[in-house]
Amino acid sequence: MLLIRLGYQIRFNDNANLILYEVNALEEYEKQLSSNQAHSDLQKRKSTLKTDGIPAALKPEDDFTGKEKYNEDEDNNNVGNTDEEKAAHDDTTDDHQEEGEFLLGHEDLAATKEELQKGLSTKDADDNKDEPSTRHFSHGCHLVKGKMDHGMEDYIFAQHRKVNGHDLGLYAIFDGHAGRDVAKYLQSHLFENILSEPDFWENPVDAIKRACKATDDEILENVADSQGGSTAVAAILINGVKLLVANVGDSRAVSCKNGVAKPLTVDHEPEKERDLVESRGGFVVTMPGNVPRVDGVLAMTRAFGDGNLKDHITAEPDVTIQKIDKDTEFIILASDGLWKVMENQEACDCIKDVDDAIKASKMLVKEAKSLGSYDDISCIVVMF
Repeated sequence: MLLIRLGYQIRFNDNANLILYEVNALEEYEKQLSSNQAHSDLQKRKSTLKTDGIPAALKPEDDFTGKEKYNEDEDNNNVGNTDEEKAAHDDTTDDHQEEGEFLLGHEDLAATKEELQKGLSTKDADDNKDEPSTRHFSHGCHLVKGKMDHGMEDYIFAQHRKVNGHDLGLYAIFDGHAGRDVAKYLQSHLFENILSEPDFWENPVDAIKRACKATDDEILENVADSQGGSTAVAAILINGVKLLVANVGDSRAVSCKNGVAKPLTVDHEPEKERDLVESRGGFVVTMPGNVPRVDGVLAMTRAFGDGNLKDHITAEPDVTIQKIDKDTEFIILASDGLWKVMENQEACDCIKDVDDAIKASKMLVKEAKSLGSYDDISCIVVMF
């Protein structure tokens, strides 16, 4: 994720480094202000920070930018079905993690291939009688480690499941920053928490929001109380005809209908949600690199974890309900490692002639790499 790293200190190994950098960010922000009241508020905030023993005059030792300390790692997490494909991409992550850790649920695809083509009846009273009650669907996913000087921080969940007589596709991208712990926790717990909400089937929007709040509380208490966080874009496909999408951060979901890309989520960027940040007592400043950041640190306004910034950001998701009609061809979920270098329509055009979801997911990742993406890239394609 786009998280400022100064002398590699701002991976939040030491809270004093964060305070030091926030003071520096405040001074940069002050230069961009014209309001006297805002200037006064900044002075108060800087004074508070100074009481923690870090003088505002101190500067970070050096800058770590996206152009430094890259390496030429190849694909680290192959999702091929054959031994030949796996042998051709037999790299591992820096920490020698197995790909299964990053791709929870993918192994269920082979075991339920026939079930994926069945679907079950949807009994919603408001369904259009002219629309099918089920649709066939399949999924594929792929991810690779980027060229940043840290371990893999993206996690994927892709699983087919039968729940309460419904045929569910559960899909999510978790893009971690300042470590992988939060993303890994989300992979193992978010869907379980959502589906455990007692009124999920009657009131899914509120149930998903409650589950996200509960999951964030668990993370802050047990996983990463102050350091590290993750985005999440999660989709629950019901019987192939109804889609719930929840988004926290700047990963993204897009559908393709009759060849035209349709965004299913909105990126939670600091400039777009400046009012939200400022209403919670934070500030947005454009630091070197021309990327707006919350409190000069985080390049998104919503994330799980990030306890040091939690007063100024939120983990509340945007939740939408979509109908999947006969004109919907496929859905893409991906981390910003893909969306930094591809527009929505470009991604749809890239795979419009591909009829296999696994091949399509690999093609998107390969294209993003060829376009110069240096971040971790993770992608799920669901085809109908």
